[in-house]
Amino acid sequence: MTDTGGAQVRLDAREKVTGAALYGADRVPPGLVHAAFATATIARGRIVTIDVSGAEAVPGVLFAVTRFGEDELGPASFVMGGGYGTQGLQPLSHDRIAHRGQPIALVLAETPVAAAHAAELITATYEEEPFACDVDAPGAQTLLQREAIPIPFADDVVVGDADDALASSAVRVDAVYEHPSQNATPLELLSAVVQWHGDRLVVHEGTQNAGALRHGLARQLGLDPAQVEVRSPYLGGGFGQRNAQQPYLAPLALAARRAGRPVKLVLTRTQTFHQASFRPQTRHRVILGADASGRMTAAVHEVDQQTSRHDLFPAGYAKVTSRLYGIPAFRSRQRLVRNDVQTPGYMRAPFEQPGVWAFESAVDELATELRLDPLALRLANDTTHDPVSGLPFSSRHLGECLRRGAERFGWERRPLDPGTWTDADGHRIGWGVAVGAYPANVTPARARITVAGGGSVVVRTDGHEMGQGMSSAVAALVSSQLSIPASRIRVELGDTRVGAQPLTAGSWGTASTLPAVEAALTELRRVLGGRDLASAEGLSAEADNGLPAALADRAAQGLVAAAGPVYGDFAAFSFIAHFVEVRVERHTGRIRVPRVLSVADCGRVANRVTAAGQVRGGVVWGLGAALREHLVVDPRLGGFLNATLEEYPISVNADIGHIDVDFVDRPDPLLNASGVKGLGEVAMVGVAAAVTNAVFHATGYRARRLPVTMADV
Repeated sequence: MTDTGGAQVRLDAREKVTGAALYGADRVPPGLVHAAFATATIARGRIVTIDVSGAEAVPGVLFAVTRFGEDELGPASFVMGGGYGTQGLQPLSHDRIAHRGQPIALVLAETPVAAAHAAELITATYEEEPFACDVDAPGAQTLLQREAIPIPFADDVVVGDADDALASSAVRVDAVYEHPSQNATPLELLSAVVQWHGDRLVVHEGTQNAGALRHGLARQLGLDPAQVEVRSPYLGGGFGQRNAQQPYLAPLALAARRAGRPVKLVLTRTQTFHQASFRPQTRHRVILGADASGRMTAAVHEVDQQTSRHDLFPAGYAKVTSRLYGIPAFRSRQRLVRNDVQTPGYMRAPFEQPGVWAFESAVDELATELRLDPLALRLANDTTHDPVSGLPFSSRHLGECLRRGAERFGWERRPLDPGTWTDADGHRIGWGVAVGAYPANVTPARARITVAGGGSVVVRTDGHEMGQGMSSAVAALVSSQLSIPASRIRVELGDTRVGAQPLTAGSWGTASTLPAVEAALTELRRVLGGRDLASAEGLSAEADNGLPAALADRAAQGLVAAAGPVYGDFAAFSFIAHFVEVRVERHTGRIRVPRVLSVADCGRVANRVTAAGQVRGGVVWGLGAALREHLVVDPRLGGFLNATLEEYPISVNADIGHIDVDFVDRPDPLLNASGVKGLGEVAMVGVAAAVTNAVFHATGYRARRLPVTMADV
C-alpha cells in the first residue's frame, strides 16, 4: 500500500518489530495457570498403567488428568474427512497409543516450570505392538487411494491413453524419486490460552482456521458454536500445520473449566515434531515420452504416500503435474501407506513441492536424453489450455516467466553439457531451471467496512494474518479506492466475533478476501452518495465475494469450502519459473547457491513488498528442501530422531545468497474482480527441482533422493 510518502509498506510492520503484536500465547489473563503434557514413549500399543503421584507431589501442581470421560469429551474429527481436526485421534480419551509422542496425561500448575517438571515425572507401562514408521517398513499397509477414498476429489488423473502413447514414443525417461518427510518448524510453537467466562469459551490461538476451532470445540464439548470465540489476529507461521483444530485444544478447555481459571499451553519443539502434522514421506515414479523433436506425448506419475493408521490423508500430486505442460496423455496412480505416526498434513505446497520436484527432474532428464536445452524443452511444451479439463486457462504467462527469467539470468551463457563449467577457484558451476504451478482456489469471504471518527475506516473481514501480508493487501486496496492513508485504516480478521473465519490456506487467502472487500467498498461508495468520510461516521457497508450459497453455508459451519481450480468456462492456476546457480566446492563437495531468480505469474500484484517477501520466503523453503531438510525415523522407538531445531537443519542467513524476484503483474481477467491469484504456495514449487537440476549441470550427478548432500556429489 502507499502511505503519505508514496512507498509501499506493511500495515503490521511497526507492531511486529516493536513487539506490540500479540500472538496466542502472549495473552496473560489474571489467574493464569500453565499446562504441560506427558507423552508416550512407544510407537504403538496400549497403556496398561499410569502413575501421576510424583507429578501431583510437585509444589504448585493443581492436578494431573490421564483421561476424560465420554460425557465430557466427544470424539475428534479429521478435517479431510468432513470434520474439524488435524487428525481424527483424540488423546486422553482412551488407552490406545497410535504414535510416539502422543499425549498420555495433562498437568496443570502455577508456573510453566512446575508443569513441565511434573509432566516428566509421570510414568506408564505399556503393551507394545510392532510398528511401522516409513513406507518400506514391515507391517505398513498399502491402499489404492481411489478405492480407499472413493470420491472424485481423491480420484486419479487420467487423460487419454498414456500407456499406449508411451509405447510409441521415440524417447522415454522412467525414474523413481524419493522425497523425505519434513516438518514446517514454524517460529511460533503450537500454543493456546483458553478461558471460560461463564458458559462462554474464549480461545486465543494462532490458527489458519478459527471457524473450525469454534465448531470443532462446540461439537466435542457439547456447546452451541455461539458459545465459543476464537481470536487469532496473528500467527507466527502456519504453513498448513495450523489449518485445523489441534488435538490438545478440547482437553485444555476441559482442564480450564475444572480449574476454574484460564490455562496456557505451549508445546515444546520436540512435542511439536511428534504431535503436529508434517509433510509425509513419498516415492514418485515418473515416466515421460516424447518425439524426437522434444514434444512430450505422454506422462505417468505414480505416488506412494505415507499416512497414519487412524486417518487417510488424501494425496493430490498429479493435480498439478498433469497441468505443467500441454501433454495430451497422462495417467496417475496414488497409493496411501499406513504408518504408526500422527496424521500427516498440509505443509507449504503440500503435494506440489514433492510432486513437481520429481516431475521437473524427469523433464530435465528428458532434455538430457534429447540433447536439448532444458529451457527450450519447457517452452516447446507450453500450452494455453488445461490438458485435464480441456478448458482454457484464465491466464497463463508461464512462457513469459521463462523467457524473462532467461534474459535476466543470462541463460544464453550456459553450456549444454554437465560438469564442464568451473570458476577461477576450480569450483564447479551449474545452472538449473524448473517451473511450478499451483491451483487458484478460492473460499467464501465476507467483509464489512465501517466509517469511524475522523474519516478513518475499520475493515472487518474473513481471513487470517499468517505473515503473508493479507492485512496490508486489504489496506492497500482500501487506501487506493477511498484515497486515505494507511494510518486511517484498521483491519480486523482471524476473529470469530467479526466473521465466520473459514480456512485460510492453499494461497487462496488474499484472492478470496480482496474481492469481498472490493465489493464492500463498492457498496460503501453507493451508500455514501458522494458524502465525505469525515461526515459519515457510523456508516457501514457489507458484501461477500460472490461464491455460491452452498459453499458459504459450509464455510459458516467451519468446514473446508473451496472452489476451483476448474470453474465453469476456464481453469485457473498461478505459475512460476525459477533459475538457480549452484557452486560445488572442489575439495569438499559443499553445495552453495549464490543466486536465484524467480519470475511469478500471480495475476495483479496487490502489494509488491509483501509479494516479493512471499516469493523469497518460498525460495528459502525450497533451498532447505533440496539441500537440508529431512526427518529421520527412530527405528527402535518410532517417532523422529531429529526432533529439535538443533538437529533438524533448516536454512539460515549464511546459507542464502541473492534472491531476485520479478512478476508478470497482469490481472487475471476471469478469476475475480481484483484480478489476483495466489502466490504464497507457488513460490516454493519448483525451487528444489531447479537446485537439483543445477547440481546435475555442475557435477553430472542426478539427484533422485532429497536432500542432496556433500556425500552425494
